[in-house]
Amino acid sequence: MKKIKTHEEKNPTSGYEEMLLQKRKQVMAGLGIKFDTMAKAGRLAEEDQAQMSHDEFISLHLNSLDYVQLRLIEEALDRLHSGDYGTCLACDEPIPAKRLHALPWARYCVSCQEEVGAMQERGILEDRPRLNFA
Repeated sequence: MKKIKTHEEKNPTSGYEEMLLQKRKQVMAGLGIKFDTMAKAGRLAEEDQAQMSHDEFISLHLNSLDYVQLRLIEEALDRLHSGDYGTCLACDEPIPAKRLHALPWARYCVSCQEEVGAMQERGILEDRPRLNFA
């Protein structure tokens, strides 16, 4: 008897595409809510302006993190459509399904991600000017 393949067996990446599209929708909705909240603030009393400036700073930082995540999601969708999804960009080995379920936009396998993270950390630390408090 011939086994009929399910949609997931025919296209094993379809579940990941659905997860990526859902996450993209969530991130974009969050960006819209943050923008609407800041836009509705209007005029503030002078004593509230410091708090509002702080809130704007935090909101801008969170927005930048959301835009980074959105870019990673878009890149993952591009890799999915080009057939490169699930392959580590550094070592060309398959990224384990467990990692892709946790981070469907993952670019690297765990060991390569650790190396990339360490290199970025060293680069950031090396670029900082040395401060002399003496």
